[in-house]
Amino acid sequence: MLKLGVNIDHVATIREARYRGRGKGEPNPVEIALLCEKAGAHGITAHLREDRRHIQDRDVWALRQSVKTRLNMEMANNPEIVDIALKLKPDIICMVPERRAEVTTEGGLDVASNWSAIKETRQKLNDAGIEVSLFISPDPAQVEASARVGSQFIELHTGAFAEAYEIADARTKELQRLIDAANQAHQLGLKVNAGHGLNYQNLTDIYKVPHLVELNIGHSIISRSISVGIKSAVKEMLALMSKYPQ
Repeated sequence: MLKLGVNIDHVATIREARYRGRGKGEPNPVEIALLCEKAGAHGITAHLREDRRHIQDRDVWALRQSVKTRLNMEMANNPEIVDIALKLKPDIICMVPERRAEVTTEGGLDVASNWSAIKETRQKLNDAGIEVSLFISPDPAQVEASARVGSQFIELHTGAFAEAYEIADARTKELQRLIDAANQAHQLGLKVNAGHGLNYQNLTDIYKVPHLVELNIGHSIISRSISVGIKSAVKEMLALMSKYPQ
């Protein structure tokens, strides 16, 4: 079964638009996370950024106490955030790149150029009982480096595929990159997740990517929930994902 991790960052984005710096406010990401679980989500994803633009420290601690499925904490390889993760002990972390000017995470982690530092952090997290995933572009060098680092998972960045979706030739090219990367990762013993820009329209093409364990989807589900409610939005996505070939 292809699993769904719901990214709740944008719930916090809405809250912070009005209540930034106030230590309270609505909507509550934890409440939404629990509703996602009740609707059948297999996990909850939250990105504690260095700039704290959406998810706050109090959110990840409340999520750790409340989430009953699988808590995935996205994070940069930053000493402060690593220390928080080691104390928090999410079920898995996904290491991502961060740039202050970006709207959301753009591009994958450059593991090949930073494998030594990433390996050191991976070891610390694994020693604390936390699985490690690396958010990478579907590039052979990055897949190989991720295996060399010793991570348990990679998460394939599907953003280029999503951006190319309306252009047939470009979509086919980006989809083939994802297929090739998933096959390479599987051969190297890595488990494969995917995410970024996936939605109710482009998801069916992802059926062609083999060896997928989990999709992490946020913006599309939160956007859809404005119209139909969060439980229905999650169930609709799960219904689409149920057609993924096993």
